[in-house]
Amino acid sequence: MRPLLTASFLATTMFILPQAAHAQAMTAAEAADLRAQIEALKAQVQTLESRLDAATGQPAPAPVAAPAPAAPTVAAKPATEIVWKGAPEIRTADGWSFKPRGRMQVDVASIDAPAGVTGARGGVGTEFRRIYLGFDGKIPGGFAYRAEADIANSGVELADVYLTYGSGPLSVTAGQIKPFWSLDELTSDLFNSFTERAAFTQAFNFKRGVGLSAQYKGKAFLLQGGVFGDNANDLLSDTNNSFSLDGRAVWMPKFGDTQLHLAGSAHWRKLNDGPSGVRYAPRPFVHTTDARLVDTGVFTVSRERGLGLEGAVLSGPFHVASEAYWQKASRPGFANPTFFGGYAEVGYVLTRGDSRGYKDGTFDRLSPKRPITDGGPGAIEINARYDHLDLNDAGIVGGRQRTLGVSLVWAPISYVRLTANYGHLMVDDAALGTVAGDRDYSADAFGLRTQFDF
Repeated sequence: MRPLLTASFLATTMFILPQAAHAQAMTAAEAADLRAQIEALKAQVQTLESRLDAATGQPAPAPVAAPAPAAPTVAAKPATEIVWKGAPEIRTADGWSFKPRGRMQVDVASIDAPAGVTGARGGVGTEFRRIYLGFDGKIPGGFAYRAEADIANSGVELADVYLTYGSGPLSVTAGQIKPFWSLDELTSDLFNSFTERAAFTQAFNFKRGVGLSAQYKGKAFLLQGGVFGDNANDLLSDTNNSFSLDGRAVWMPKFGDTQLHLAGSAHWRKLNDGPSGVRYAPRPFVHTTDARLVDTGVFTVSRERGLGLEGAVLSGPFHVASEAYWQKASRPGFANPTFFGGYAEVGYVLTRGDSRGYKDGTFDRLSPKRPITDGGPGAIEINARYDHLDLNDAGIVGGRQRTLGVSLVWAPISYVRLTANYGHLMVDDAALGTVAGDRDYSADAFGLRTQFDF
């Protein structure tokens, strides 16, 4: 079909040209018009040939492929990515990151003391111990930030609020953080062995302060120090210009699967025009009561000096930890008392393959290898602790409190945790006496905490 069509086209063209030439000589315009007609006929012929090829199944001429662009040697990094770390964390290629954070702790607790000791402040109580909401992240150039507040019990109190600079072993932090006091205090309340920390951390008023600090972290050594004012809420008073110097040194070598922790801390505080009245008085193993079985009462102090020693060993599912802390208070015109507190603890994780976490000089998260989401039991840990606090010295009789405590911790997944603990308290020279006037007695406390964090 195609040769016949082409021959017909040529014959027609040959017929037209002689006839045109015989009739008369063509002008230039007529010649150009004739050439245009010929080109149009050629196009029509090519169109007809293509349609014929398609009808008869003959392949059309293959188009010439354009050369493929060269593949990049390095894959381009996405501008933004989202990872999940208990909550979504947004990261950008240029170094920004942002992550919401929070926690909720609900406590049910009770204390059983002799008649007349706790009165209406005893029995069973329930409270939202903590409800933290905040965020943290990184800023290009080696900066990191965090802002967090506790909104439990219809109040708002700032927790960690700071800006840190440093991409290497040395970092500097400005804002409100915990000064560098104690292993039990610096370990997050999310990861403690018991619902409440050691009695001396409560008695000696360990709390966050606004200040400037620095930290140097090596492979097996950690050095921390800073100058701090008071807590942000207490700094609302114009006359509160007290300040403290706090430092801590940690040696944390690891030998195979065994983690060693040895540390010491020092605290010096000058009250200046701040609140000169100081009171050392912990709660009795639970937070749901404001009764204080041991209590120095308020007395005038110009300066405080504290010294702490820490030790811990983690090996597989087993851990031991112990601390001792001495707090000396300078009283103008009176003898200066030195009070003492400390504890010794042993713990064991019962579930196979699990162990208590440790990171950067503190205990860390208990993360189950077989969470309930994978059909496992989660992580189960048991702990026992002896806690000691002596608030008797230099004429001040605040009392002596010793506590034998046991706890059971269950982490079904990494971010949910239930803690049940029991404590038997033995008190001498108690601030609160019994109905019969006895100030040497014992009490029992029980606490159950349900918590989650993100």
